[in-house]
Amino acid sequence: MSSSVVIPIQDGGKEAAPKTTVKKEGLENSLSAVTCSLRGIKGEHDVRRVVHSVKVGVALVLVSLFYLLDPLYDQVGENAMWAIMTVVVIFEFFAGATLSKGLNRGIGTILGGGLGCIAAILAQEIGGVGNAVVIGTAVFIFGAAATYVRSVPSIKKKYDYGAMIFILTFNLVVVSGSQAGEVMRIARQRLLTIVMGFAICIFISLLVLPNWASDELHISTASKFEQLACSIEGLLDKYFKAAADKENEADRSSKICKSVLHSKAKDESLANFARWEPWHGNFGLRYPWDKYLHIGELLRELATTIVSLEVCIQSSRQPTTNLRQLIKEPCESAVASLTWTLQVLGESLLKMRKCQPEALLLPKLKSTRLELRHLMSPSEPGHSCKSGEDLALPTLVFLLTEMVEKLEGLAKEVEELGELAEFKTNDL
Repeated sequence: MSSSVVIPIQDGGKEAAPKTTVKKEGLENSLSAVTCSLRGIKGEHDVRRVVHSVKVGVALVLVSLFYLLDPLYDQVGENAMWAIMTVVVIFEFFAGATLSKGLNRGIGTILGGGLGCIAAILAQEIGGVGNAVVIGTAVFIFGAAATYVRSVPSIKKKYDYGAMIFILTFNLVVVSGSQAGEVMRIARQRLLTIVMGFAICIFISLLVLPNWASDELHISTASKFEQLACSIEGLLDKYFKAAADKENEADRSSKICKSVLHSKAKDESLANFARWEPWHGNFGLRYPWDKYLHIGELLRELATTIVSLEVCIQSSRQPTTNLRQLIKEPCESAVASLTWTLQVLGESLLKMRKCQPEALLLPKLKSTRLELRHLMSPSEPGHSCKSGEDLALPTLVFLLTEMVEKLEGLAKEVEELGELAEFKTNDL
């Protein structure tokens, strides 16, 4: 059973939403707050990078003890380098990325080492020319099969590193086993040092000031709502400003939209790392991260529409100043509805609280569209689009309508995410 989602907006009476001028001032303050917030996040990110660098340095010192302390060196010998390699390779900025690469490396090492030992022992039992034949055949079959598996999209996305380590370990164990009779000892020592390096990485990454990919994805997705709201408000201001004031607004809106449009790869990477992370805070083991990716996709579609609106506003073929002043108030009303709704949805997602199910936005936006279309109607029989200037107004209305439709889809996705993630009810 499908349910329609209508985005709420206050209208009329004592509890009506603030006037356009008041909303404009509120959004300008919001833009300033977002700018300060982004600067704070950037500074915090710099601190986290310093902390991460220190954590990697500490991990390297700990694994170096395998070389520096004679009792430990006597146990693992030259295989101590595998512990150092493990720390260098798997210690990532986010805890989920470290855990992902560590588990992939462990599974790949165990499978590759186990099958490599079996193949090496079998080759030694055959002996003679059959030894080289068995090893060559095993290397070809397992190497080709693992390489093919790596090319499968679903496997490559999460287990590509593990498949690569499997190929590496299998070949090293098989080849070294063909020249020495200590296959099991080599495999045991290498696995031991890799496990120790992995344990040190996981201990430091998860327990010492961890950087969670899930928190990063959650905050970045919620902040995009506020960013796009400020971008829409900035475009409206630019449309009714003098030409000399438009350049800075265009650059600001363009940068915001580009940052949202270029966020797909980062979001997918963060979602993949978040799936590996243990239960922490409000994020469980089976948290619906796919919903975040879908919401991000809808936000990018909305950003695309905003870019189209910016191109429309920047066009040299614009209606006269008087005609633009006639549509200023209904345009401000429509944009105020869009920006306010984006802010409500972003706050709901950030604070993990459900929105109030009021049903006033859709009728309000329909009324706004009708008013805009009435203003576009020719007031004189001889009125026509001689040079194309009058095409700007229908385009503006169409793009605003597109934004409303996409925003309703976003509201539905946020509502579904709230149900799946069990957001708290907003008591405001």
